Amino acid sequence: MNSAWKRLAAATLMALGLGIASAQTLPDAALAGTLEKVRGAGVVAIGYRESSIPFSYLNDRKEPIGYSIELCKQLVDAMSDAVHRTLAIKWVPVTAASRIDAVVNGQVDMECGSTTSNLERQKRVAFSPTMFVSGTKLLVRKGSPVKDYRELAGKTVAVTSGTTNEKTMKDLSERFKLNLNIVVSRDHAESFGLVKSGKADAFATDDVLLYGFIAEDKAASKGQTDYQVVGDFLSYDPYGVMYRKDDPQMAKLVNESFQILAQDGEIERQYKRWFLRKLPSGTSLDLPMSPQLETILQTMAVKTE
Repeated sequence: MNSAWKRLAAATLMALGLGIASAQTLPDAALAGTLEKVRGAGVVAIGYRESSIPFSYLNDRKEPIGYSIELCKQLVDAMSDAVHRTLAIKWVPVTAASRIDAVVNGQVDMECGSTTSNLERQKRVAFSPTMFVSGTKLLVRKGSPVKDYRELAGKTVAVTSGTTNEKTMKDLSERFKLNLNIVVSRDHAESFGLVKSGKADAFATDDVLLYGFIAEDKAASKGQTDYQVVGDFLSYDPYGVMYRKDDPQMAKLVNESFQILAQDGEIERQYKRWFLRKLPSGTSLDLPMSPQLETILQTMAVKTE
């Protein structure tokens, strides 16, 4: 165990109100909620996305990888320390439409993808501190006359079911009388496929996910791509890890873990790995950290008394 995780283990136990001895001798009586569940099962069920590049997606071996996946693996380490049992990971695929119900219903203990934390969703689930900041933009073919949402009037737009982007585009269409033909797909890969096949004029989702698809398309096409991201931000989307709400022990563990990972620089290291260096496909997003996220991590790293 490295020094960061020694500090995290100690902080986690203190945050949960557990001493080492009591955690070892009275685990069932002391633990509750998700931590009690995973200690009994010996497994943490993690919901992952299949095409949310570079947050949560499948590599060539069909294994979940990405920025969110790495941060969640470290949360599992913290959970193992807290319950004094090595916890295995059970990977459970979820979609944008199914992810919230999967958390609420106990199918997964955490969802590690590209999920926006907002007030509406917080009525049903809890979120970690913000780990990324994004917003809705448009992906179009190069040479497309569409440069922003105003030029989409009467055109077909692909969105992914269960995303904040779906609501954003429906609201824009109604507000500005755009008469959009909004096609709702099961996942991001399917939405991108509609633009590739010419069945949609644009794909609307978080800009970072669009850059991920372009990067993967460049890798597959040996450095060339026919797509670009256009327009201003149409929404504000802070990402977090989802877990069940009304679970004070889990909330303290997650918040303490993120604070220490930010303080130790681990979140920044994972950011560089997934957004600035080459992905397994051989390409890179080359996306520097935004000033907003820098400020969020600096604030997160400050331990509150």
